[in-house]
Amino acid sequence: MTHSTSPLHKAMGNPNMPTLRGFSDLEVGMTDTFTKTLTDEDVRAFATASGDCNPLHLDDDFASTTRFEKRITHGILTAGLISATFAGTLPGPGWPYVNQLLKFRAPVYIGDTVTARVEVTELLPERKFAVFHTICSVDDKVVLEGEATLMAPEIS
Repeated sequence: MTHSTSPLHKAMGNPNMPTLRGFSDLEVGMTDTFTKTLTDEDVRAFATASGDCNPLHLDDDFASTTRFEKRITHGILTAGLISATFAGTLPGPGWPYVNQLLKFRAPVYIGDTVTARVEVTELLPERKFAVFHTICSVDDKVVLEGEATLMAPEIS
């Protein structure tokens, strides 16, 4: 993947922004992944940003009394790794979400390493939409599965 330098990415500490991809750059079957270990810091920052302060995510004592037996990450925090995959390289920056369907299959615990995988499954040229199959997994266990539709940016 080639990169271009962007003032925004420099300001965010990432001077190498992936090259913008247009609709015609995608093909059915293209895939990409993003992997991240979700930490206590990530969960607490997400709780602060979202206002979701469910003790299942934040309180060890409370979580120990639940079916999960320990704290779990927010499901939407896990789903955010799908968005990171999209913004990173496939399809890349500038593609806004149109739709995202999610099915949560298993909990993600603090300290789990999650891999988000996206695959182009359909291209809709009349609207310049791309449809993706989305999966998040821990080790080889699927924890989240779904489908996303994104809209191609206008590239001049």
